[in-house]
Amino acid sequence: MEHERARALLREERVSVERLLAETLDAGRDDREQANQDGNMADPAERLTAEEADDAVSRGLRERLSAIERAEHRIDQGVYGFSVRSGLPLSDERLEADPAAELTVDEVRYS
Repeated sequence: MEHERARALLREERVSVERLLAETLDAGRDDREQANQDGNMADPAERLTAEEADDAVSRGLRERLSAIERAEHRIDQGVYGFSVRSGLPLSDERLEADPAAELTVDEVRYS
């Protein structure tokens, strides 16, 4: 895959992930504010579950941002498009589907 195409895909994904992360953080703040309001008779377990779900989604999105940053760094280093484990090339189809991919399909499958 051409590096400019990879950069464009990663940039698009970064924008999307950052937007989702901001929305998730806002939702988490809302859940926490509602949980702290006096007189709220809602089930506290339900609020805690919502907060935990928001936190889990936020963690996943931050991990995805880290993967995007690592991919951008691999482009800068000239090693983008190769497995970080084996050094084998990643197919263009794999990189189109996941521009931050770090492993071949077989490496993921047998990890």
